[in-house]
Amino acid sequence: MPEQPFEQDRAIAGTGMGGAMDLAASEAQTLERTPGGPLGTGPSEKPRSLWSDAWRDLRRNPVFIVSALVILFLVVISLWPSLIASGSPLKCDLAKSQDGPGPGAPFGYDGQGCNVYTRTVYGARTSVTVGVCATVGVALLGSVLGGLAGFFGGFWDSVLSRITDIFFAIPVVLGGLVLLSVVTSNTVWPVIGFMVLLGWPQISRIARGSVITAKQNDYVQAARSLGASNSRILLRHIAPNAVAPVIVVATIALGTYIALEATLSYLGVGLKPPSVSWGIDISAASPYIRNAPHALLWPSGALALTVLAFIMLGDAVRDALDPKLR
Repeated sequence: MPEQPFEQDRAIAGTGMGGAMDLAASEAQTLERTPGGPLGTGPSEKPRSLWSDAWRDLRRNPVFIVSALVILFLVVISLWPSLIASGSPLKCDLAKSQDGPGPGAPFGYDGQGCNVYTRTVYGARTSVTVGVCATVGVALLGSVLGGLAGFFGGFWDSVLSRITDIFFAIPVVLGGLVLLSVVTSNTVWPVIGFMVLLGWPQISRIARGSVITAKQNDYVQAARSLGASNSRILLRHIAPNAVAPVIVVATIALGTYIALEATLSYLGVGLKPPSVSWGIDISAASPYIRNAPHALLWPSGALALTVLAFIMLGDAVRDALDPKLR
């Protein structure tokens, strides 16, 4: 049979069902250029990274959106509390002791006649500062120690493992009562230092395991065979692929550190007056909870909402970064 002349304006494409359909030449070319098209000759779509996939999932997660908005609000009032609260949190009037809500004091007054609303707003600064600084310190120290131990292994890995076991055996609250009871400073830094001292072993262990898993991948072996230095392998190839579990645990732990600061301040070994802290206000309002429950309700509610927001954020980040949940 003689060959049929090819028509420039038409092309034939199989339907995959034993038949054929007519397509214009421009349409056939479009299919060829389309990623994953039926002809299979087009360029494949650029693969997305773990971080881009995680960000796409987070934007669609209502839990992440709500918790992020709450945390953003807390950060704003921590930096600029005067935006929503006027007056000083240290200004008190004993004549208004345990009074209920009134003009200028929607949350009422505490036992010392201080404005509960103003103290609750200013207390967010202390909690957010302690939580963020403690989390950054714990994440940096734990990641460095755990990452180096997991990468080099051997003697130093064994030493670090035994040290972390010792720190894990120390009860956190009891350790705070012992260590902070001898501190006379009235700033947040002793509390932050204590949290970093007892918090790094958890992050260290997670970073160590993540690095051990990442360094066994083929791309690490290929980089090593090409003569890459240990520092380049660790920073360029292992760290970006091992940091996700650390971020998840650190995000969840941030809310825990805020609750720990309030607990230590409640027990009298954390922050002390005249510092403004939710833990201090809760401790001061506890004796007269029957006469003035509002003085205890509002700082306790602010603390619970803050901790819940950070834990919800950590759960959302964990779901987005865990490939097993996809």
